[in-house]
Amino acid sequence: MVIELAKSNLRVETEKPLKVYYDNQIIGDFYIDLFVEDSILVELKSVQNLAKEHEVQLVNYLHGLKKEIGLLINFGPAGVQVKRKYREFNHE
Repeated sequence: MVIELAKSNLRVETEKPLKVYYDNQIIGDFYIDLFVEDSILVELKSVQNLAKEHEVQLVNYLHGLKKEIGLLINFGPAGVQVKRKYREFNHE
């Protein structure tokens, strides 16, 4: 996937540590599977089916990292599943 994103001239980082915020204070790091163009979080899975817990994980990452767009991609036995999550933050 990283190769294909790079072919499309998109900047992508793997296992990117990003700061986690709570009450506008940095409290630690999350490690994101892919971080595209400094704004899109991508969580990769290889499971039978995506579960609600996978979506909650991505939403928590978005919230904790103050990012707005995330993709959850599952390369499961039935084919590829993609879910998009979006959170809007005030950038004050």
